[in-house]
Amino acid sequence: MDHKAGDPRPDYPALAAASITVVLWASAFVSIRASAEHFGPGALALGRLLTASVVLGLVLLVKRVPVPPRQAWPGILASGLLWFGLYMVVLNWGEQLVDAGTAAMVVNIGPIVIALLSGWFLKEGFPPMLLAGMAVSFAGAVVVGVSTSSGGSSSIGGVLLCLTAALAYGAGVVLQKPALSYASPIQVTAYSCFVGAAGTLPFAGQLVHQLGDAPASATLNMVYLGLFPTALAFSTWTYALARTTAGKLGATTYAVPAVVVLIAWLALDEVPGWLTLLGGAICLAGVAVSRRRPAARAAAPATPSAAATDDRPAVPAAD
Repeated sequence: MDHKAGDPRPDYPALAAASITVVLWASAFVSIRASAEHFGPGALALGRLLTASVVLGLVLLVKRVPVPPRQAWPGILASGLLWFGLYMVVLNWGEQLVDAGTAAMVVNIGPIVIALLSGWFLKEGFPPMLLAGMAVSFAGAVVVGVSTSSGGSSSIGGVLLCLTAALAYGAGVVLQKPALSYASPIQVTAYSCFVGAAGTLPFAGQLVHQLGDAPASATLNMVYLGLFPTALAFSTWTYALARTTAGKLGATTYAVPAVVVLIAWLALDEVPGWLTLLGGAICLAGVAVSRRRPAARAAAPATPSAAATDDRPAVPAAD
């Protein structure tokens, strides 16, 4: 059941699902870094999507989930081609041409794209707290990007690829939202993944060739990307998206840079500098601001005359 828009209580299941997504997407940056040396951008995307498609396909078979209704297919096709397909390929490609800091700064335009498109296309409006929180988080992402940048000159082509990834990500999220009015989160996730895998099939020959030369660790990282940051994280994402606005959920992904810093610290022994830690803290603060609800206005007290003259028993409001 969708969370009621006017319910003042936090939607804890949606928050938990979004948190799982943020952590797993952050871990993907570490796995991509470990695999990119051995797989091309398209081959890595295809291997990741094929792995996720197998798992999600098995889930559909076991749970006997039907094919989504035709009303959901425009959003599924758009999300599959833009987000699952184009985004993954161009992001992998862009990160080969620019350093991680520059890539993080450019890709973090994505949540801003989501907020703007969802405010217009989905009629979600432009809540002041959401916009303020996104501005704070974007500033934090810039600090993280500057602190982790290698300091070298960035490739214009790499920046354009990362910008394309951000636009594909933002548009894919917004176009996915209407599909959730007609299909379940698992249907939308699975069939979007199938569409993305089909769109990256031209890289099949490259994937087969590189699988023969890649070490087992790189292949396992690619499988991990398919199982967790794709199959599981995209499923928890669509679950949360079905229960909240696209703009607010998109803002939560600004926590990803902070989590990436933490995972790299723990898994790769990459000790972050004070500027990186500051940027991560700013990102998290911005997410907290974006999820704050505006202060409710106090209800106007009843006038004495109305209170005195109305002797009828109170009637409960319709739920």
